[in-house]
Amino acid sequence: MKYFKLILCFTILLSTIQLSAQDFKAYDKGSFNNGKDSITYRILYPEHFDPKQIYPIVFFLHGSGERGSDNDKQLFHGGKLFLEAANRSKFPAIIVFPQCPENGFWSNVKFTPDSSGKRSFHFQTEGEPTPAMRALLGLVDNFLEKPYVNHQQVYVGGLSMGGMGTYEILRRKPQTFAAAFAICGGDTLANVNKYKNTPLWIFHGGKDDTVNPAFSIAIANQLKIVGKEVKFSYYPDDNHNSWDSAFAEPQFLPWLFSHHLEKRKGFFYRLFHPSSH
Repeated sequence: MKYFKLILCFTILLSTIQLSAQDFKAYDKGSFNNGKDSITYRILYPEHFDPKQIYPIVFFLHGSGERGSDNDKQLFHGGKLFLEAANRSKFPAIIVFPQCPENGFWSNVKFTPDSSGKRSFHFQTEGEPTPAMRALLGLVDNFLEKPYVNHQQVYVGGLSMGGMGTYEILRRKPQTFAAAFAICGGDTLANVNKYKNTPLWIFHGGKDDTVNPAFSIAIANQLKIVGKEVKFSYYPDDNHNSWDSAFAEPQFLPWLFSHHLEKRKGFFYRLFHPSSH
């Protein structure tokens, strides 16, 4: 009987893995190359995609554990969320998961060991982007040239290393994104003014022993001080995997897709940029 149960459990597990792999086949494979800058990505188009229409686009930045060259691992966290039938129906959008190379990093943060031997993060206010970020910037610009991308609904977000990358790309392209989300990420307060006009939803676990939640708390508080739109979800019992709680938030995607850049830019932008309507 125990043997039978073991076989049954193994069969169910194998079926789940195969199903997940099959599901992710809906994400097409792509690559961007621009001279010395190159990056691979997976892309999910809306069901019944029509290139004559325009669609929102989301860039999802993975964490350090999903780096590599297989153009596959980056879908491990978040890939299923955008595949859910209800989400694809309610929010027809283009979803892009770029993959950072094995030894790369989205943000140009510097690392030093602290007194306990753990990594300490030192976020930069200036400096050249990392090769991965530079390629990502090119990838974003490349997609913005596509006629089917809605420039008023361009979004970015990520987790852990990808959360750090989210803050960095926001400060490097402050006029591009209609809204963003950062899960268990971090940045220096000196950069907040550079992306204060982008609506943000920040998430962090209270027991995170990889990236200190103090980073997210400080950024959220600073945005509130300057009177800008910020949502902050703090999960006291979560460790570094606060993305599980974030993805389970019922308003996560509705909040994200509710933001439009032209509404944020206001009357004078629309007056002098009539083609953006």
